[in-house]
Formats: sequence, C-alpha cells, structure tokens
Amino acid sequence: MVNRKELNPEAGPQAAFGARLRSAREARDWLQDELAELVGYSGRHISAVETGRKPPTLRFSRSLDTALGLTGTAESFERAWGEIRNGSLLEGFPEYLAQEARAAEIRLFDVGAIPGLLQTPEYATAMEEGNVKRGTLTPEQAAERVESLAERQAALVRRVPPMVIVVLDESCIRRVIGGAGVMERQLAHLIEFAEQPNTVLQLAPYTMGEYRPFNRLVNLLTLPDRSVMSYVESETQGHLDREITSVLPLVRSYHQLQAEALSQAPSMALINEVRKGTP
Repeated sequence: MVNRKELNPEAGPQAAFGARLRSAREARDWLQDELAELVGYSGRHISAVETGRKPPTLRFSRSLDTALGLTGTAESFERAWGEIRNGSLLEGFPEYLAQEARAAEIRLFDVGAIPGLLQTPEYATAMEEGNVKRGTLTPEQAAERVESLAERQAALVRRVPPMVIVVLDESCIRRVIGGAGVMERQLAHLIEFAEQPNTVLQLAPYTMGEYRPFNRLVNLLTLPDRSVMSYVESETQGHLDREITSVLPLVRSYHQLQAEALSQAPSMALINEVRKGTP
C-alpha cells in the first residue's frame, strides 16, 4: 500500500490505540473513509488517530465501539481511551477517583483555585483553556477533561450521598479565573454548595498566616468500612496513601485547620463580599 506508515503499538497507549484501530478496521476490510462514515468523522481524522498524530477523544472512542460492536466489552475503545487519559494524570489520581466515587466522607483543602468537585463548567473550561494556551493540552483533551469532571461530580449524586467537607484558602475565591462573569457564577455556586444538607464549606482566611497547616491540595477519604486514605499532590506527582501511620497526621492537621478556619456563616459572608466586589 502506498505511503502506509508502519505502526509501533509498544510506543505508548496512544500508539497502541491507533494500531488496534487499524487492525480492527482492516479485519473488516473497511477503508478509512468507510469507517469514517459510520462514526461521523472524516477519513483524514481516522488516519490521524491510527498513526498517532491526533489523540482519540471519548466521543470518538464511543462511536468506534458502536460501529464495531464493542460497547461495554473488555475490548472496547472507550476502555483504551481511559488508559490514555489516566496515563496523562498524576500518579495515584486515577485510583483516587475510583475511591472517591464510593467514599462515605470526603474532606478537601485547596489553595489558589476552586477544587474540581466544586467547579462550574465555565470555571473548569477556563482552567483547561489556560492549559491549551500553554501547550500542555490539546483542545480535544481539554474538552474531555471538562466532560470527565462533570462525570466525577455526577458520581457523588447517590441515594445516600457522601458527606463533603471543604476548606478553601481565601486565595481560591480571590483569584479570578475566566473573567468577572465566570467568577461571579462560581462564587454563587459555592454558596449553593454550602446550602446542601451533606456539605460543609469553610474559608481559611489570609489572617491565619502561619497557622494554616497545608500549602498544597490535600484530600482525605473515609470509605464505607471506615478506613481512611489521603491524596496529596505536588506540581509533578500525586500520592495516594492508605497507611494509617502517615494518614493520621494529615487527619489531625485537617481538624486543626477546621478549628482555625472561619465557620460556615462567616465564610459565606466573605464570599458574598468578594462577589459584590466583582464588576
């Protein structure tokens, strides 16, 4: 075949996805344009995914599964897409997400930005657009991150929802993301979140100074069996920890953080003050 590029599925999850796609297509004697018509994309798009020049999206993967009869199977392209997505996440975070979806209690702390579970779609989109501009994500990957975040938030809507306790550094509500309009709606969403019967939202004001125990994101999960695990991040690495000897100090520090932070009513008052200062 003229100009046929040899594929190396060992080069990584994206290369393996492309090689599997070509193999599945050719096993059915389909041309790229024929498969493209079935999945609603162009033949050029099929070629770009097969050769690794374009990453697959969740929508594309699900369309492939429908066309190839692989939906819900162990061989589905949606599962392969998940491996690609998880490969781009910090170590430990994919496993953390699986545990978060079944946790009985979730405790969060963050600095500088609203954590994902509390983000509005507009705020999340603005955050990911920043990543696109910096060249760390493609537009398709950014869109999928926003979609995945919505799925993560939806996973917490259950018959018996988890208790969600959040302490935000004051910087989270003062750092403008996406412009004034996006921030106003995000701050309004925080107030709506705090009004839920299974939530607590507190602010750690700047006046806490050196008494704030954490300088980076800290997540603590209590599972249905009452076991506790922690998840912390640096810029380049995430760490999920189940060892009680290292998790317990974080739990104690979180209790101290809550004791020093503003209670919920003053926290809501401060959020409303910041909202009024938003043009």
